[in-house]
Amino acid sequence: MLENIRGWQSFNFEDIRKWHSLQVIDRVIKALEGNGFKAYFAKSRDEALKMVLDLIPPDATVGVGGSVTIREIGVLEALVKRGNKVVHHWIENISREESFQIRRQEVVSDVFLCSTNALTLDGVLVNVDHGGNRVAAMIFGPRKTIIVLGINKIVKDIDEALWRIRNIATPTTCKRLGLKTPCATTGLCQGCKYPVKACSVITIIEDKPTFADIHVIIVGEPLGF
Repeated sequence: MLENIRGWQSFNFEDIRKWHSLQVIDRVIKALEGNGFKAYFAKSRDEALKMVLDLIPPDATVGVGGSVTIREIGVLEALVKRGNKVVHHWIENISREESFQIRRQEVVSDVFLCSTNALTLDGVLVNVDHGGNRVAAMIFGPRKTIIVLGINKIVKDIDEALWRIRNIATPTTCKRLGLKTPCATTGLCQGCKYPVKACSVITIIEDKPTFADIHVIIVGEPLGF
């Protein structure tokens, strides 16, 4: 019996997981391309960082949306070091008006960096915002938009995308921001309403908007919320 149990050790479970992830990613990339987006696969966050830098001209002004993923790959520091002007609103002790003006600048930047809350198997980008500035910039404004996401954000369809957003992305984001939403306490959507609701704006981008130049980089590891 013990020999039979030990026989399972010959299987490399991690290789099987990687194989499955690659099949899913390949399908999603083909779907994104079919929807008019430019799509890429990065094995790791380091490879994703290199891809992002290659896509951004050295003299470009770069706006950055509220994204844990973008900051996890270290691109802000790399851009500043290279000499790019970086515009982002994650700054402590600024006024509401100052934050608003910075967000406006992000929307009209040369390049906009952000993540997506969910990406469906058929290449649809689904997002929820509180202020709306991030999703606005994903649709219109910047000359180029670069979206980076981890494999944890790939979902089956729009219904699953909305479930993920309401029960994973929003509660964790609200907890990070210290917001007093019900989901920041329970960890799950409570179906709350204004003024405590954080899910104010929902966007579903099925195809590339007319004036947009959208690049989507899928990273082969979990990133962000």
